[in-house]
Parts: sequence; structure tokens; C-alpha cells
Amino acid sequence: MSNPQEVMQAKVARVDESHRLRAGRSALLVVDMQHGFLDEGASLEVPAGRAVIPNIKRLIDACRASKVPVIFTEFVYAETVPCLRGEPFGLEHLPANPDAPPEYGVASANCLIGPNAGQGAESSKTIDELMPRDDELVVEAHTYDKFYGTPLDLALRSLNVSHLMISGVTTDVCVNSTLIAAAMRNYYVTAATDGMATIHDHIQKACFQIWQNKFARLKAADELLVELSAIGG
Repeated sequence: MSNPQEVMQAKVARVDESHRLRAGRSALLVVDMQHGFLDEGASLEVPAGRAVIPNIKRLIDACRASKVPVIFTEFVYAETVPCLRGEPFGLEHLPANPDAPPEYGVASANCLIGPNAGQGAESSKTIDELMPRDDELVVEAHTYDKFYGTPLDLALRSLNVSHLMISGVTTDVCVNSTLIAAAMRNYYVTAATDGMATIHDHIQKACFQIWQNKFARLKAADELLVELSAIGG
């Protein structure tokens, strides 16, 4: 019987080759790097997300220099689309409770859009450090999967993209849902492992193990920068 470790090593080698970034076929997806998830004091704050901002910024800058498309996503909640992401799974996204300060488990208008939109630390907008350019697509999504009900797939296919780098927050929720959705659409997905974050380290590690087995290639930002340099425009 084959050694399971050797089988996995052989699979990783095949995936690494097939998923290597290609000139004219690659793009970077920056998932939900928003005030509502990254600002101090936000009801759904992911403190570890702030630590990966520099790595994502390096990837964005390298992509722009190499003429590789950069696409941003923003999770939004709207009272006109009362999906389960608000009640019961995301009370924080519901209009703010005037009698309670914004915090986890409390209606705080986190990433809410519309007349009662979240402001400041609860805003749905991408953080200033990673501000999208005017010519870059920003996809607003009402669910964790950024392909569902959005123009993301059409945009990528219109750009002739087959190889997709993914970064952002949170690893186990929106990044995970989007990464698997991309793999199911036959994109060659690479997870920027030090360009994403979640609340618990063990959950991040579990996602990486699951992805490497069936869904994506795992690469650190430095490794991807080398590949981007090689395909630079």
C-alpha cells in the first residue's frame, strides 16, 4: 500500500505545477478587508486581520505593477435582503440597538448598507490602507460566497482569468466559502496563507489542511511575489 504522506507530497507537487500563476490568466481577490471586520472596537473585529494587511498590500502592489487584475469584495447586509446572515447568524449586522453599545452578539449595524448604514468602525467599506483604485472592481455580496448573486464569475471570465489568488478575512467563513466556490467553478485557486486571518489559530490550520487536500494550493506572500515577478507585464 502506498505511503499516505508520499501520496500527499506527490499531489502537492502536481497542484503546485498546475496552479502556478500564468501571465494574462491570473488575478488577486481581496476578500472583505473592511472597517467592520478590522477596526478596533468593531462588533465583529478580527484583530489578527490587521497583522496581514502589509502582506496583502505587497500582493496588491505587485499585481498592479505586473498588470494582474485586483478585485475586492465587501460583505454587506441590507434590510431589504433579510437573509439568514442577519437573523439568526449575524445579529451584529442588524440595525444598531440605540440602547446598547456596538459589540459582538448585539445589533450593531455592522456592514449594514442603506438608510441605517453602519458608520465608523462598523462601516462596510474597504480599509484605507488597501483602498481600491477607481478602475478596480469592488463586489458587494450579501452572502459569504462572493460568487453567489454577484458579477464576480462573469468579471473573471471576461478577463480570461483561470488562476486565482485569494486573501482576506475571515479564513473560515467568507474566504472559505469563496475559495471552495471558486474551485467548484474550475478556477486554479491559490490561498495566500499569510494574507488571511480568523479568530482562532486552530480553525485557520484546519482550513489549510482541508483546502490542500482537495481545493487549493497554499503559498505565502513571498512565494507569490516571486511568481508575480516572473510573469510581470
